[in-house]
This record gives sequence, structure tokens and C-alpha cells, in this order.
Amino acid sequence: MKTFNIDATGLVAGRLCTFIAKQSLLGNKINVYNSENAVITGDRAGILARWHFNVIERGRPDRGPDISRMPDRILRRMVRGMLPFEKDRGRDAFKRVMCYIGAPSDVKLTAMKEYEADPSMKYVTIKEISQSLGAHL
Repeated sequence: MKTFNIDATGLVAGRLCTFIAKQSLLGNKINVYNSENAVITGDRAGILARWHFNVIERGRPDRGPDISRMPDRILRRMVRGMLPFEKDRGRDAFKRVMCYIGAPSDVKLTAMKEYEADPSMKYVTIKEISQSLGAHL
């Protein structure tokens, strides 16, 4: 069993989550730091409108869906969507994934260059999405 300490700064969230899901299914433990700095590519207005609809407007307030507004929970929920969470194998893999806001100074972080966003891409950070949904960071 191997432990990955990943710095999510500037990484595309979808690509990162697929890597995390695969490694956790293999039995590895994954810690993602600076999860608020991961990015979602696409048009800013469209992304914010879609997240606002899915979190704020959809469903009834007393019955859900209860989707967290914090950036570490948003990223972890994205990983959960890529795991077979209804099965024991998927639930066990999900327990091996932890996401954090910020990073401690004593942990050596791995930079994953192959998952970085191209500077010419349009993107929004998860922190901006969280703040637009009402999270206090």
C-alpha cells in the first residue's frame, strides 16, 4: 500500500479525480492538499450557473440534495462519483481518499504536471465555485 500526497494547485479536477479513483481502488491511500486551487475547465458563467442550479435551486430544501459548499468536500464528492460507491469495494476505496484545504509545511507534496490545466484554457477554481455558492473561506 502506497500513500500519495498530491498538491492540487492548477490541476484539472476531472483528470485528477480519475487518477485518485483508480489508485484508491488499487488499495493506495491518497491525500489531496490545496484542493481549493484545483480547476474546472470551461466557460466561467456556464460553470457557475450549473453549480448554482445543482446546489441551490434543485430539489426541496428540507429533502436535499445536500451537497457541501466547501472546496475539499466538492473535490471528494467528485471522486465518489467515479467510484462504485454502492459496493463494498467502492466504499472502502472512498475511505482511503482525503482532501484538505491548504497544506501543512512538513508534508512533501507531489506535483503532477500531466494533469495541469493549459494556460490558454478557460477555467474556474473550486474556491471560486465555493464562494459563489456561499462558502466562507
